[in-house]
Amino acid sequence: MKRRKFIKTGINTTVAATTAMAFGNVSQLFTGPNDGPELSYDLVAVRNGEPDVMFDKAIESLGGMKTFVNTGQKVVIKPNIGWDVVPERAGNTNPKLIKRIAEHCFNAGAKEVYVFDNTCDEWNKCYKTSMIEQMAKEAGVKVVPGNSESYYQSVEIENGVSLKTTKVHELILESDVFINVPVLKHHSSADLSIAMKNLMGVVWDRMWWHRNDLHQCIADYCTFRPPDLNVIDAYRVMMKNGPRGVSVNDVTTYKTQILSTDIVAADAAAAKLFGSEPEDITYITHAADLGVGTYDLTSLNINRIKL
Repeated sequence: MKRRKFIKTGINTTVAATTAMAFGNVSQLFTGPNDGPELSYDLVAVRNGEPDVMFDKAIESLGGMKTFVNTGQKVVIKPNIGWDVVPERAGNTNPKLIKRIAEHCFNAGAKEVYVFDNTCDEWNKCYKTSMIEQMAKEAGVKVVPGNSESYYQSVEIENGVSLKTTKVHELILESDVFINVPVLKHHSSADLSIAMKNLMGVVWDRMWWHRNDLHQCIADYCTFRPPDLNVIDAYRVMMKNGPRGVSVNDVTTYKTQILSTDIVAADAAAAKLFGSEPEDITYITHAADLGVGTYDLTSLNINRIKL
């Protein structure tokens, strides 16, 4: 197996400081040839397409959605729908991506596909303004709320350091397949909000996490129910003022997606794309220490797709 590093040789543009940073970081992620044989990739990074087209290419290189979804199974897709903001603000996952993932699940034979989030702003406004509810329903998805404690069941986090118990949405506990679809963005408390941070939307009392070592709790929860697939939306990326953002001026267009079954590796690659080192994002290193996955990108078989 060939092993190659993400090489930091991005060429800066001069349009604006954040735009220059963004395109330099994209070049880092896509520098170098693909590693290893087809269909044995640990991580796929694709750029320069629309969200649905990029997902088509990325999931194909992982063997198609039938690699993850069997006939008759119940699938949960977990976007970030936390905020009552339009897609252009990049506070939530791109709705076109959610629709396309759902279509692939049904084509693979899924019996039911669900979408939900425990939102920060009023849930029905978040679902509507983000356009995720509309586009998910167009694909035949059952869009359900996460705003009542009655939907959540107590579980033990046996390998947790700070987080020993928490309440998890019943759909996560009952699903056959769990697909995690965060949006990459800046976060004032966690530094970055990516795949692991997105899982705070499947639990009830996330504020407890904020009061009791947020980074450790994020890592601890990942030992309980890691997603079967992580799809990181980096089409539009909120570079500052996260997690909600202030305006479209906070956003840079990357037109990128990252897919991996390893949630730590996915977050590490996304951190690189953002311009951060994985080692500097504390929950990434904590999760690796707990054996959830690896942030050593040089050890991965990576497929880099440029459309």
